[in-house]
Amino acid sequence: MSDRYRVGVDIGGTFTDIVLLGADGTLHTKKISSSVGNYAQAIVEGLSELFTETGLAGGVIEEIRHGTTVASNAILEHKGARVGLITTKGFRDVLEIRTLRMPKLYDLAWEKPAPLVERYLRQVVDERVDARGRIERALDIRDAERAVDALLAEKVEAIAVCLLNSFANPRHELMIKEILERKAPGLKLSVSYEVLPEIKEYERTSTTVINAYVMPIVASYLRALRVGLDGAGIPARLLLMQSNGGLTSDQAAAERPMNIIESGPAGGVVGAQSLARAKSLPRIITFDMGGTTAKASMVEDGEVTRAAEYSVGAGIMTGSRLLTGAGYTLKVPAIDLAEVGAGGGSLVWIDGGGSLQIGPESAGALPGPVCYDKGGETPTVTDANVVLGYINPGHLVGGALALNAGKARQAFQDKVAAPLGLDLEKAAYGAHLIAASNMIRAIKSVSTERGRDPREFALFAFGGNGPLFACGMAKSLGMSRVVVPPSAGLFSSFGLLYADVEHHYSRTFRRLLRQADLAEIGRAWGTLADQARAQLAAEDFAEVHMRLRRSAALHYQGQSYELTVPVPDGPIDEPMVGLLEEAFGQEHEKTYGHRAGKDEPVELVSIQIVGQGLRQGSGIPERLKPSRAEPLPPPPRRAYFGDAGWIETPILRRSDLASERSGPMIIEEYDATCVVPPDATASLDSAGNIVIALG
Repeated sequence: MSDRYRVGVDIGGTFTDIVLLGADGTLHTKKISSSVGNYAQAIVEGLSELFTETGLAGGVIEEIRHGTTVASNAILEHKGARVGLITTKGFRDVLEIRTLRMPKLYDLAWEKPAPLVERYLRQVVDERVDARGRIERALDIRDAERAVDALLAEKVEAIAVCLLNSFANPRHELMIKEILERKAPGLKLSVSYEVLPEIKEYERTSTTVINAYVMPIVASYLRALRVGLDGAGIPARLLLMQSNGGLTSDQAAAERPMNIIESGPAGGVVGAQSLARAKSLPRIITFDMGGTTAKASMVEDGEVTRAAEYSVGAGIMTGSRLLTGAGYTLKVPAIDLAEVGAGGGSLVWIDGGGSLQIGPESAGALPGPVCYDKGGETPTVTDANVVLGYINPGHLVGGALALNAGKARQAFQDKVAAPLGLDLEKAAYGAHLIAASNMIRAIKSVSTERGRDPREFALFAFGGNGPLFACGMAKSLGMSRVVVPPSAGLFSSFGLLYADVEHHYSRTFRRLLRQADLAEIGRAWGTLADQARAQLAAEDFAEVHMRLRRSAALHYQGQSYELTVPVPDGPIDEPMVGLLEEAFGQEHEKTYGHRAGKDEPVELVSIQIVGQGLRQGSGIPERLKPSRAEPLPPPPRRAYFGDAGWIETPILRRSDLASERSGPMIIEEYDATCVVPPDATASLDSAGNIVIALG
């Protein structure tokens, strides 16, 4: 039906982005300041404003796709639930001992983050299961009831259960679950065998605890959002973006909130993946720069790169896996992102040694950059770009946000240029280059640090500030092509509309491939496939709209870490073993630069299934029809291009690139600004992407 609409909503640290897409390609967009106290309220108010502007009603919305930071914020601010943990005797302190790794090798003052469950809320039971699943010491029901009663007496809001080696035999965990359901029906439970039936004690305990810690918070947020939407006359189905790039229902998200911790940044990467496939771009690096942070990720051969685990609250992360230990470990698949603290709102300051620094502190939405004229006094990256002539000196967001360019110039002169003894434009350009170099670190960490050459990739730039920095960064990295998608500034929410429903299942299944019972491995994969089908069927997907994909985590015998490779359809037999060993060897060589000989035994560590629920028909119409008319562009203005100095630069609309144009030029849009340097050309492709070729 042409009058049906889908909504993508992405909440960032500065702005909440809303995209309304009709089945006929009609596109309505809205960018409003995030309401930090109550994110659900910002969504309802933003949609109501869009309805007023467009004349639409809530009944035409068939589904709302949402990327949220509510779970990660609960962890970062230590505002999660009061959680109790039941574990095996002798393993009470696993949460504090962690993996003995630390992010700053020689920092004697570094302190581990406080555990999410205090020690007095961690109860032990005297049981033991060995690594093969054999019960060495049976669980005493009275001992289990004592542990449960002790936690209930402390008025906990959720309980996590994680016993030693339960991934191999869950019997004792399920006994405790039964006791809890009898004694405290309705209490939020997180049982490790159901959450993460995988080896590695700290990772499994941490993941199970994090799931319990955010369960009540996420459930209450989703309830409030549902009530708000219903109150506004929007009965649409609600889908949440997961950290892995797939969508999940609000009911599944409330049960497994660990899957939506890094929900926010995933939408843009998924949208970039879809557009890259459509335009036959086999390799892209996505670059998403907003107001607070910049993030990079890699799409190779049409597939997003996923990490098997990541740390929540570890601060600004780049891609190196060598130094870990900060934050809280979460062992769930997530789009592999490198993040740096450089956004439009990042503060520009001079350190004690007289060096210019950018971020990681940000001016946020309030007071925002100096040019917002809302009380900000410290210059930011956005102020530097105003001084350089890159950003419209009068307004942003299609005129909705007035700018005071004079104030930005004065603040930059007083606080940066004068103390450094530099001309104003050179100080601003220096800040711009430092911000770019910080963000290049993120791009290198998903490319060169993974054994990939960025020169073989196109840079896919979005976010409010991504297209402004993209060309300069690509040139520094030797990349020759930049792609800027439609609605670039809102692309993280737009990208949500490209995603499919996905559910990920895994379990530890350690076997040397050449000695394994292959039929047993096949049956184990079949069990995971049945779980995926049952979940998708519960969400009303017919068998014909289900797609299952297998993968395996493997390592050479004796290694501590594994690499994941896709497993094609077909029986698990001798030819499949040879195929898996070769795929693993190739991935090992690509990642580490070498591989072992053919006689080296390869061990299967865990098996994985992704169950996808596919939409009927295409999710995104081939041609989009933006409802927002392109205004007449302003006259040319002077912009500063480093060694080339100040150049009178034409200001264009996206539609002006129907035929190829040579730089310099600035393309101004409602939600983003794209800067094309003097030695580049830009044109539109058939999908409306700006494609920039660098000289």
